[in-house]
Amino acid sequence: MKEIRHEYLTGERALFQGENLKIYDTIFADGESPLKESHDIELYSSMFKWKYPLWYSKNILAEDCTWFEMARAGVWYTDNITVKNAVIEAPKNFRRCHNLVLQNVDIPNAAETLWNCEGVTMEQVTAKGDYFAMNSRNMELHDFTLVGNYSFDGAENVEIHHAKLLSKDAFWNSENVTVYDSFISGEYLGWNAKNLTLINCTIESLQGMCYIENLVMKNCRLINTTLAFEYSTVDAQIQGKIDSVLNPSGGTIRADEIGELVIEKDKVDPEKTRIICQAEEKLEKGACA
Repeated sequence: MKEIRHEYLTGERALFQGENLKIYDTIFADGESPLKESHDIELYSSMFKWKYPLWYSKNILAEDCTWFEMARAGVWYTDNITVKNAVIEAPKNFRRCHNLVLQNVDIPNAAETLWNCEGVTMEQVTAKGDYFAMNSRNMELHDFTLVGNYSFDGAENVEIHHAKLLSKDAFWNSENVTVYDSFISGEYLGWNAKNLTLINCTIESLQGMCYIENLVMKNCRLINTTLAFEYSTVDAQIQGKIDSVLNPSGGTIRADEIGELVIEKDKVDPEKTRIICQAEEKLEKGACA
């Protein structure tokens, strides 16, 4: 492979349709689309300072690289890309990519990032920004931290381990999402989802887990979670107390205690939901047995 070292590249499409390149310690300065339509590229300790650096590219490795703020919309329509040990300051990165790997990556401005991607593996990624991972599919995440609302809207086939999500409206309209050993805080968690599974998770949510088809919760804790499960079909095993439950559509809810249970017969059929708990504080229009 040809090597490029210590270059300062400017101008539009500086390495347009580049191929079989190893690029070291190089700055891609002002000039759009420097590596557009490139393939088989390795980048080491290099910097992107302007827009659209990697579009329509294939077989890319980027290690110890930096995307500055103006390198926005940095990686679109690109397949088989691995990014390691990176800081990505630019927003709107990773759109319609296939086979994307992110390892030890910090994305402090992750607004509208990771949209419509397929085949995503993430390890030790930290992100801050709204609308993360919208409509992406076939994802596996480990040790992920997100601060940002409306995450994973419309996502499909997602597996998450050891995450911390501070995210209002997370997992809306999603399908086949499983979250293990994680902390989630945010209002309206999971609305309109199908097949949402939460295992060994701690959750804090106003009106969380509503309008869900096939919600499964195993060994979870709910902290300050109120008006839960409205119009959801549920198989929930909760350790400790649920502050309040409102009009579940069906299934089984197990908890040590339910503070308030509201089942309105004109809105749902009470016979379709089984409530199992050990204590009660205040019950309205329902029972805890």
